[in-house]
Amino acid sequence: MSAPDPRDRGGPGTPLLSVRGLVKHFGQKAGFLSKGGAIVRAVDGVDFDIAKGETLGIVGESGCGKSTTARLIMRIIRPDAGAILFDGEEVGSAALGLAAFRRQAQMVFQDSYASLNPRLTALDTIAFGPRIQGLGARAARAQAQDLLHRVGIDPIRFAGRYPHELSGGQRQRVNIARALALSPRLLILDEAVSALDKSVEAQVLNLLLDLKDEFGLTYMFISHDLHTVRLICDRVMVMYLGKVAEVGAAESIFETPRHPYTEALLASMPSMDPDRRTEEAPLSGDPPNPIDPPPGCRFHPRCRAAAAPCSRIEPALHAVGGAHRAACHLADPASGHPQSAAA
Repeated sequence: MSAPDPRDRGGPGTPLLSVRGLVKHFGQKAGFLSKGGAIVRAVDGVDFDIAKGETLGIVGESGCGKSTTARLIMRIIRPDAGAILFDGEEVGSAALGLAAFRRQAQMVFQDSYASLNPRLTALDTIAFGPRIQGLGARAARAQAQDLLHRVGIDPIRFAGRYPHELSGGQRQRVNIARALALSPRLLILDEAVSALDKSVEAQVLNLLLDLKDEFGLTYMFISHDLHTVRLICDRVMVMYLGKVAEVGAAESIFETPRHPYTEALLASMPSMDPDRRTEEAPLSGDPPNPIDPPPGCRFHPRCRAAAAPCSRIEPALHAVGGAHRAACHLADPASGHPQSAAA
């Protein structure tokens, strides 16, 4: 068990990251076949918390806003609205400037090669951040060698190699080591293992679990692989078309999903059991256009349980037991849906 972090301002009960009303709309430029002026609602009012020491998994179809949410949190993209609180302080405020926040929150991207500078060796890549922060060259290189060893790379053999001389798994380990070089508290992993083959993926996942315990880290884990999410995540947040559809403990989400979209996602998980063959597609059609999302519940055009309220009233996240919440009229006894608990 890791010792309490001296940087902890709010105590163990305070969420490390709190996101409230996060919004990002992208404007569409005029082109040969378009008039312009249309708005893509990539992230449209997202609220969630990540407790200290937990792993929150974020899942959903491509285009649902997972990666955009991560980039908004890191301020790679500037949000249009919303508040991001880190350990009780608003990111970008006088109390917690952006540079100070980024020393405590780091991100690992999906493309391990594009994430690295091709002109820097593995050792120099990891030492770069600490040197910028004022650590001496010798100390930064010593720290980089130690981190290479901790992520399972032999510094003697690989410290002087460039990204093109490393395998995909080795490059991602270098990215993880670089993220750890500034001693962060939060690690955002955006499809960090999805580009790796399965044997290497398993090794990197085990590494992430070990590092989490060793360094007392908190993870925000974005993935399309539901099996992986179930394996390593404490809680799961399901996103659909820029909104949160459901959030709760991982076992609660996987065993008793309360949103039809979550049920469809889980039904699409591959199974090795020959008796659990998929005879019918769990979900048909493509997600609606984020430029002009449907009124009411954004999932209702594809939902088999859709009723009159679904096309008129946007559902709020409703408690369905403990910390499990679902944005579905089926979960709200007062929604007027004929199949809700009150019907």
